[in-house]
Amino acid sequence: MSDEHKQALARGREEGRAVRRYLEAVEHQRPRRGRKRTPDSIRRRLAQVQEQLPTADPLGRLHLLQEQTDLEAELARMGKAQDMAVLERAFVKVARAYGARKGISYHAWRAAGVPAGVLSKAGISRSG
Repeated sequence: MSDEHKQALARGREEGRAVRRYLEAVEHQRPRRGRKRTPDSIRRRLAQVQEQLPTADPLGRLHLLQEQTDLEAELARMGKAQDMAVLERAFVKVARAYGARKGISYHAWRAAGVPAGVLSKAGISRSG
């Protein structure tokens, strides 16, 4: 394998990572149904779960332990609040080349949740 080929593979992996990270961040920011959860509301619910655990029956305890795990994971994700500006800049740098290489259309990007303004910055237009 030539050095050129190795560099092309490495570039492809880097582009794929930038695209994946941005799309995951976009997905996590999508509005969800119901009331928006905040770190405080999650902490309050965790406190309630802690109070209920000692008196819960075995099956209820199992469900409370799972809820506790889920809440702690959600709180950790919120604590790592991804810097969308950084992810967006990385995405904009590679999206056009990545999309051209993989045959991804403007409409597919939009359906995946990428805002039109971001696609414009990346040089991806409706006309191809």
